[in-house]
Amino acid sequence: MIELPDLTLAQAARMVRDRKLSPVELVEAALARIKAHDGVLKSFITVFEEQALQVAKAAEMLSGAGHELGPLQGIPIALKDNVAVRGTRTTAGSKVLADWLPEADATVVTRLRQAGAVFIGKTNMHEFAWGGTSANPHYGAVRNPWNTERFPAGSSGGSAVAVAGRFCYGAVGTDTGGSIRLPSAVNGIVGLRPSYGRVSNHGVVPLAWSMDTVGPMARTVEDCALMFGAMAGFDTKDAASSPRACDDYMQALAGGCKNLRIGIVPAYFFDHLQAPVREGVKAALDTFVELGAHLVDVDILNIQGNISAQLTIESAEPSTYHQRTLRERPEDYGDDVRTLLEVGEMLLATHYLQAQRYRTLLRSEFIEAFRSVDVFICPTLPFTATRMGETSVVIEQGRLEDMLSAIMQFTGIASLTGLPSMNVPCGFDGDGMPMGMQIIGRPFDEATLFRVGHAFQQATQFHERAPVLA
Repeated sequence: MIELPDLTLAQAARMVRDRKLSPVELVEAALARIKAHDGVLKSFITVFEEQALQVAKAAEMLSGAGHELGPLQGIPIALKDNVAVRGTRTTAGSKVLADWLPEADATVVTRLRQAGAVFIGKTNMHEFAWGGTSANPHYGAVRNPWNTERFPAGSSGGSAVAVAGRFCYGAVGTDTGGSIRLPSAVNGIVGLRPSYGRVSNHGVVPLAWSMDTVGPMARTVEDCALMFGAMAGFDTKDAASSPRACDDYMQALAGGCKNLRIGIVPAYFFDHLQAPVREGVKAALDTFVELGAHLVDVDILNIQGNISAQLTIESAEPSTYHQRTLRERPEDYGDDVRTLLEVGEMLLATHYLQAQRYRTLLRSEFIEAFRSVDVFICPTLPFTATRMGETSVVIEQGRLEDMLSAIMQFTGIASLTGLPSMNVPCGFDGDGMPMGMQIIGRPFDEATLFRVGHAFQQATQFHERAPVLA
């Protein structure tokens, strides 16, 4: 008999639909687990205990009356705390917005409500999403459930930990430079950064508006596809939203990998990696070959500049958004974020414009490469979870490196080009810490990412392992 927290989102949804399981049971189990374990992990800023139970009871009554709200009916879902919920405190992980009560839901919240989701709470995050550790000075540092002495990455660290810790069945994260994919990798879950413009950003506190995306985080590729189908689509309230039609993401899962062409950039994808990550991703590629895929070496001439360009854009745009508040309330920002925002104001317009020109060049090179491959596969980040509080990391040859730039080595590719990218768990290091691979696809071809990732999970068991919580 599977314990309720161990059900996947898709399994729980089917059982609710078939009336074999009550939404109230799911919510009660989630709340009990949060109460027992989140005091240490700090994955939530706000928990909707009373509200979630009320919504679950309503969902149960509707289901009993034969009325189905949608594919997520009665399923506990968590929301990153930079996603607006009407009349509910939404802090973006900051003291600056500690008392903000939005007047309207974010579009993604509206769509998940319409799909029947039950919101269990708002998750902790790196302040204003500007950082990769989720060591929040205002609401507590989020901890990795696989080892509470290790960091959970960020900025969507709370969402990743809530899913990995079985506090909910799926969570909403945001990804600018890697903030969904990075914590998904080090916490052993699946996380999708959609194509830029595929999911509405309306009602989401921005970081860098030309790269910001909203995406699903869950335990399996199937779970993410189920969530994504409810989240994706055109929105007139978001000027960057694409009117391009969405695919049937659940139907796309069954395609397999026979004759799939996987692009590899050998000199970049397997350079500057900790050994376990290199071995894990190469073993994953071997699995794809066994499933009928082909590896294709590709030369992306200008790939080496992506970290510099990403840091430039992801510094300039947040500093623009926070310029006034930073002057009026500097003491309300955490030290690390305040410093990053101050540094961003020192960039020249020429730096920013050159970085944007580079984005256009890099995207064109990848679009051209997609004529000969179907997806690219590379590590999600070059190392596994470091110890809490560390700001540097050793990747190779015993050399300490700045963590913020190191973690962007691979995630920056999709962030700059606007391509869809998904982390899928692909192994564990010698200390039992998860690691992930990144599958990058053509613009608006999330369906292929789901197909490829699902085929891998059908052939492996990495996603079935769970952290043991004290």
